[in-house]
Amino acid sequence: MSSVAVLTQESFDEHRSGLAQPAVRVAAIGSEEESDPPTYKDAFPPLPEKAVGSETPSEPVGAWSKIRPIKSSVITQVFHVPLEERRYKDMAQFGEGEQAKICLDIMQKTGAQLELSLAKDQGLSIMVSGKLDSVMKARKEIVTRLQTQASASIAIPKEHHRFVIGKSGDKLQDLELKTATKIQVPRPDDASNQIKITGTKEGIEKARHEILLISAEQDKRAVERLEVEKAFHPFIAGPYNKTVNDIMHETGTRINIPPPSVNKTEIVCMGEKDQLAQAVVRIRQIYEEKKKKTTSIAVEVRKSQHKYVIGPKGNSLQEILERTGVSVEIPPSDSSSETVILRGEPEKLGQALTEVYAKANSFTVATVSAPSWLHRFIIGKKGQNLAKITQQIPKVHIEFTEGEDRISLEGPTEDVTVAQQQMEALVSDLISRMDFAEINIDHRFHRHLIGKSGTNINRIKEQYKVSVRIPQDSEKSSQIRIEGDPQGVQQAKKELLELAQRMENERTKDLIIEQRFHRTIIGQKGERIREIREKFPDVIINFPDPTTKSDIVQLRGPKNEVEKCTKYLQKMVSEMVENSYSISVPIFKQFHKNIIGKGGANIKKIREECNTKIDLPAENSNSEMIVITGKKSNCEAARDRILAIQKELANITEMEVSIPSKLHNSLIGAKGRFIRSIMEECGGVHIHFPSEGSGSDTVTIRGPAQDVERAKKQLLQLAEEKQTKSFTAELQAKPEYHKFLIGKGGGNIRKVRDQTGARIIFPTAEDKDQQLITIVGTEEAVKDAQKELESLIKSLDNIVEDTMSVDPKHHRHFVIRRGQVLRDIAEEYGGVTVSFPRSGVQSDRVTLKGAKECVEAAKKRIQDIIEDLEAQITMECMIPQRFHRSIMGPKGSRIQQITREHGVQIKFPDREENPQAATNAESPAQENGEEGAENKIAADPGSPKKCDIIVISGRKERCEAACEALKALVPVSIEVDVPYDLHRYIIGQKGAGIRKMMDEFEVNIQVPAPELQCDIITITGLSSNLDRAKGGLLERVKELQAEQEDRALRSFKLVISVDPKYHPKIIGRKGAVISQIRTEHDVNIQFPDKNDENQDQITITGYERNTEAAKEAIMQIVGDLEQMVSEDITLDHRVHARIIGGRGKAIRKIMDEFKVDIRFPQSGAPDPNLVTVMGKPEDVDEAIDHLLNLEEEYMSDVVENEVMQSYMKPPSQDENKPQPSKGFVVRDAPWAAGGSNEKAPDMTSSEDFPSFGAPVAHKTSPWGPKRHGGGKGLMPADMSASC
Repeated sequence: MSSVAVLTQESFDEHRSGLAQPAVRVAAIGSEEESDPPTYKDAFPPLPEKAVGSETPSEPVGAWSKIRPIKSSVITQVFHVPLEERRYKDMAQFGEGEQAKICLDIMQKTGAQLELSLAKDQGLSIMVSGKLDSVMKARKEIVTRLQTQASASIAIPKEHHRFVIGKSGDKLQDLELKTATKIQVPRPDDASNQIKITGTKEGIEKARHEILLISAEQDKRAVERLEVEKAFHPFIAGPYNKTVNDIMHETGTRINIPPPSVNKTEIVCMGEKDQLAQAVVRIRQIYEEKKKKTTSIAVEVRKSQHKYVIGPKGNSLQEILERTGVSVEIPPSDSSSETVILRGEPEKLGQALTEVYAKANSFTVATVSAPSWLHRFIIGKKGQNLAKITQQIPKVHIEFTEGEDRISLEGPTEDVTVAQQQMEALVSDLISRMDFAEINIDHRFHRHLIGKSGTNINRIKEQYKVSVRIPQDSEKSSQIRIEGDPQGVQQAKKELLELAQRMENERTKDLIIEQRFHRTIIGQKGERIREIREKFPDVIINFPDPTTKSDIVQLRGPKNEVEKCTKYLQKMVSEMVENSYSISVPIFKQFHKNIIGKGGANIKKIREECNTKIDLPAENSNSEMIVITGKKSNCEAARDRILAIQKELANITEMEVSIPSKLHNSLIGAKGRFIRSIMEECGGVHIHFPSEGSGSDTVTIRGPAQDVERAKKQLLQLAEEKQTKSFTAELQAKPEYHKFLIGKGGGNIRKVRDQTGARIIFPTAEDKDQQLITIVGTEEAVKDAQKELESLIKSLDNIVEDTMSVDPKHHRHFVIRRGQVLRDIAEEYGGVTVSFPRSGVQSDRVTLKGAKECVEAAKKRIQDIIEDLEAQITMECMIPQRFHRSIMGPKGSRIQQITREHGVQIKFPDREENPQAATNAESPAQENGEEGAENKIAADPGSPKKCDIIVISGRKERCEAACEALKALVPVSIEVDVPYDLHRYIIGQKGAGIRKMMDEFEVNIQVPAPELQCDIITITGLSSNLDRAKGGLLERVKELQAEQEDRALRSFKLVISVDPKYHPKIIGRKGAVISQIRTEHDVNIQFPDKNDENQDQITITGYERNTEAAKEAIMQIVGDLEQMVSEDITLDHRVHARIIGGRGKAIRKIMDEFKVDIRFPQSGAPDPNLVTVMGKPEDVDEAIDHLLNLEEEYMSDVVENEVMQSYMKPPSQDENKPQPSKGFVVRDAPWAAGGSNEKAPDMTSSEDFPSFGAPVAHKTSPWGPKRHGGGKGLMPADMSASC
C-alpha cells in the first residue's frame, strides 16, 4: 500500500524557524489525518508586506519572522591621522608617490581594501574594509608606515614580564594589534625591567595602560614553593587528582605538583595572598598527617607485570589509591628493579597488596610458534584473518616481530588461551597448504625479472597464486623468496630460474658506430630501427643521447641473436661508410648548366644511374667544385661521366706532370695561394695534387689544351726554382692598383715576369690582407721584380688630373646602366676617376683623375671605345620568327653568350599580332590587304617580313660572326622511322618518356597522331644535338622491342586444379604464403572470384619455367594439407574469449605451439560451443587435450563468477515498482478555484510550471494575468516577490 507525505503547519513552522530538525509526518491513505489536509496558506505562508506610507519597516509577520539573521564577516573601520602626525605631508598630487605605494603594499599583504581621503584640516582619513583579522593587521601597518612614531618606556617588575608576553607570545601580539604599537620586552637574561613601546601617542597611552593593568593584577598574586617528599605527592594529589582539585577550587589558587616521572619534590602554589595561605595550610596538614600515620612495605613483582599494575594511563594505581588510600610506587621503566613499594596506613596495606597482585596476574603473555615468512599470511590481506580473532577477543594484543618465528599474545588469561588456540589452528592450517622456496639469482637480473612496471613478476604472481619477494637494489642481495601454494611455488621457482638462465645466456655488447650514422640507422620517425627490432625481437638496442656525442650503441639479448644483430648493423654501417665516399670534381663554371641539363635531366640521369648524390655550387658562388657522394666505384663512374660532358662541350685535355712529392706543399703555398695564382693566370685550368701521404709524384692538369701547356710550363719552372733556391719577398699596394698592375689579360704582370723570371702572386678575395703582394723566385729575380713593381706603385701614387674631348653623342654609351662602363674602366685602371659633363650641359670635355699611368691607360681605353662606336654598323639577320624563342634559349642565355663573345648588341623584333601567318611559311600571306603575296623570306631578301629581322649592332666583322652564330642556332628537323605500335611506349605515361628524351637531348620530338597510324617521328633541334637524339631514340626502340619479346615470354599461363577448401591455406594469413611464392618465382597467381564457375582453378602467369616451379610449390602445400585432419570438439562458449585472449594473442600462441588451425564459431552459429581443430593427427590430438584442460580450468572461474553475480543482482523491477501516488494534497489551492474537483497541478506541464527563459503561450489561469519578465520566463506574483 502506498503512502503520501503530509506537511503540517507545526512541522512547517519548526522547519522554517530552525528550532527543530525538519520532520515530515507520514500518514496512511484513509487515515484520519488524510481527511483533513492543510490549507494552501498554511503550507505556503505569504511573504510579509511593508506598511504603505510608514517610514520604519513593520515587524515581519508569520513564520518568516523566526528566520535567524546571517552576520556579515566583512567589517569597515575608519582611522584618522592628524596633520602633525602624517609622515608624508609634501606631495605634488594626492594619491601619488610613496604614500600610494605603501597603501598598495598594505592591501597586498593583509587582503584588506583601503580608501584614502584628505580632511579639511589636512588630516588623513583611511577607510579599511575586510575581515576583522585583516582590518586589524592593516591598521597596525598604517600606523607604523603612514604615521610618525614616538617611543616611551615603562618599568614593571621583572617577574610580571612573562604575563605581558603570554603563552607563546599570544598576549603580546594581541596587545600590539589592539594598540597598533610595537612593544619590546627585555630578554629573560637581561636584568632590565624597562618595556619599550613605539607607536603613535594615542597607541602608546593605550599600551601603557594595558601593561600597567596586567602588572597591577599580578601584584595582587603571590607564589609559594613547598618542599614535600616525593613519596607523599600522591596523597596530596589524591585519587584521580581529586584532593588537589578540591583545594584549588575552594581557595581559588593554582597548585602545580610535579608528575611521577619528574624527580622533583617542590610543589608550587600561586594565587592571591590570603587564599594562597589557606591552600598552603591544607597541603601541610595532609603532609604532616600522612607522614605520622603511614608506613611502607616493599614487594617483588615481575618487571613484565608492572604495566598491568600501572594500568592504562595509570588508572590501576589511582583505583588502588581510591579504594584503599595506599600509594603504589613503581620503579621507572628504564630501571631493572622489580621492587614495588606500597605506602599507606598499616591496616589497609594488606588489601592494597592483594589488589596489586590481582592486577599483576590479571594479564598473561603467551607465544605461538610460526615461521616468520608465514606471518603476513596469518595477518591476511588488509588484516582480514587477524581481524576475525581480534573482533571476537578485543582485549588480546597480538604482536608480530619481524625476523622471529613466533607471535606474542598479551591480554586477560582466559582470552589469551582462546586466542592462542585459534592462532595455533590457523598456523597449522597454513603450514599444511603453504610452502616457500628461496632461490639465488644475480641481483643484476632482478629488474629484468620484474619487467617494465612489474609486468613479468605480476604475471607470475597471478598465474601461480604466489607471493614473490625480490630485495631492493640497494641491498645487493641475490636471494629471492617465493611463498604460496606448494605447487605454485615450484612452478614459479622453475619459471624464474628459467628466466634467469636465459638472462645469464644473454650478452651485452657495445658496438662503436660513428654518431653521424645514428640518425640514418634510426630512420625517419624511427622506421628503420623499428624494422631492425622486428627482425631481432629478443635484442634490445640502445642508442646514446645525441647530446653526449657518444659513438657506443649497446646491444643486449641472447648471445646468438646479439651476434646476428651485430653483424647486421656492422654490414649496414659498412654500406653507409661505403656510400659516404666523397670526391670533388672541378668543372668550369660555364659548363655547369650543361651538366645540369634542361630541367635537370642530365644531372638526374647521372644521379639515378650511378646511385650517387651530386651537389653543385650555387649560381652566385665562385666555386667550380661539384661534390659527388656515394660508393667509391659509383662516385668515380659519375665523375667520369661529368668530365666526359665537359670534354665533349670544350676542347678540354688532361695532362699528368711528375713533380717530387716533397715539393707539393711549397708549390701549393699557404692556403693554396701559389697554385691558385698559376690556375688564374692560365685561364682557370684545374691542377690536382695527390693526397698527402700517398707518396705519388703525379700532378694532374685539366683544361683547354693551350692553357694546360702554359700551366705545365709554369708549374715545372716553379718546381725547378724551389729545388734550386727559392727566395720570397713581400710588398704592399692599394687593392685598386692591383688590376692595373696585372693589366688587361695579365699583360703587365706577364711582362714583369718575363723580364725578371720571378712569380708575382696577388691576394684573393678570401685573404685577410688585401694589400699584400708576394714575389717568389731566385733572389736576383725577386729583387728585380720587386724594384720594377715598386716603381710602378710609386708612379701610381703620383695623382694627376687630365682632360680629353669626347663627342657628346657618345656620352650616353659611357653613363648608361648607372655608369657601368666607367665603373669597369675605374676597376681596370687603378681606380681612376672619369667625370663626364652633367646631363643638359653642352660640353665635350671629360676629366680623368688618378695615377699618371692609369690616367693614360684609361684615356687610351676610352679612345678605343669611341673608335668602336664610330666604326659601329647595324646588320640585319633574317631568321623566321618561329625560331626566335629556341635561338634565345632559356632566359635568353644563348643570346647573352653570343653578345659577350662577339661584343655586339642584338635586338629581336616584336612578335607579330597574327602568329599563324608567320608560322605557316607554305601558305600565302596577305600584305597591305591584297591576297596572293607569297612568303619570300629565303627567296627575296629585299622584301623581308619585319617580324623576322634580328638587328645586330657592332663592328662589321663582329656583326658578321654574330650573325653566323645566330644562324647556327636555327633548329633543323629530321625524320626517324619507328614502328607505330611502339609510339605509345616511347611517349610513356602522361608523356613522361618523350619529355625525358627531349630534356636529355635538348630537342623537340613530334609523334604523329594515333588516328594517322604513321611510323614517322620528327626530331627538331640544333644540328649538333640531332644525331645524339636520333641515336637515343633508336636505342629506346631496341629496348622496347626487347621488352615486347620478354613480355610475350612472361605471358605464359598455367592453370592448376586445387580443392577450394585449401585456398585460404595457400593464400596464408594476410596473403603471406602466396606473396612469398609470387616473390620467389616471379609470377602472378590468380585465384577464382566468388561468382566464378570454376572455383577449383588457380591461374599462374609468368615465364614457363617459373610457373612450373610455382605450381610445384603450391602442390607441395596441398600435399601437406591433404595429410591433415579436421576434428570438431565442444568447448563451452563462455570460455572462448579467455582461450582466444586479447587480440587473439593466446589462440595464436596455441596454434603456433601445436602447429594447428583452430576455428571458433561465428556469432549466431547454430552450435556456439562447436570448435574445429585442423592439422596433423598427432598435433590435433595434443591441441584438443590442451584446449579441454583450459576449458576445465577456466570453467571453475566462470561458475564462481556467476555465483557471485547472483548474490550481487539488484532486486527485480517488480519488487521495487513504485505504486501510484496521489501526490502532495492541500486545500483551498488557487488551481481549485474554478471547479469543484481537487486536482493537483501537472508538474510536467510547461504551462503550469514554466521554465526560466522558455516562451509560453498565454492561457487564462487561476494565478491571475501572467507577466512578461523580459524574456526570462513567467512566475506567480507571490513567488516573483520572493525571487
